[in-house]
Amino acid sequence: MEQNEFGLVEKIVYLNRVAKVVKGGRRFSFSALVVVGDGKGAVGFGLGKAQEVPEALRKATERAKKDMVQIPLVDGTLPYEILGEFGAGCVMLKPASKGTGIIAGGAVRAVMEAVGVTDVLAKAIGTNNPHNVLRATMAGLTSLRSAEYVSQLRGMKLEAPRK
Repeated sequence: MEQNEFGLVEKIVYLNRVAKVVKGGRRFSFSALVVVGDGKGAVGFGLGKAQEVPEALRKATERAKKDMVQIPLVDGTLPYEILGEFGAGCVMLKPASKGTGIIAGGAVRAVMEAVGVTDVLAKAIGTNNPHNVLRATMAGLTSLRSAEYVSQLRGMKLEAPRK
């Protein structure tokens, strides 16, 4: 995990070299997909494109910082099971008991580490395209609502669960 001077965790999810064929040959360009989080529930992602890798990473990081969202967490895991969808990408996210760790691959793992989740079970279904998997993960996380928020919406008091 790479932390910058502001205490934010930056993760490179995907780095791609693309070529445009012109009269004189090939022109290379780079695209970078980056996730930024504070490890306490805030996370954002960004896509940057440029002629050089460092510039693409800088652009992606700036976009990710600008588009950060707050995610409700419960004891280092998710409050409930959720299914995030984007395009052909579908990501299933399940809360896990303490000590489980992050059972997830690629783009989902990067998001979970950046947001500060320590125990979760995840499965990417449908596609393994990092762009779509990342957006599906973010769609699932942004649709999560805390118990306090839902009780406030309904105008009810939050009660402890009965045993």
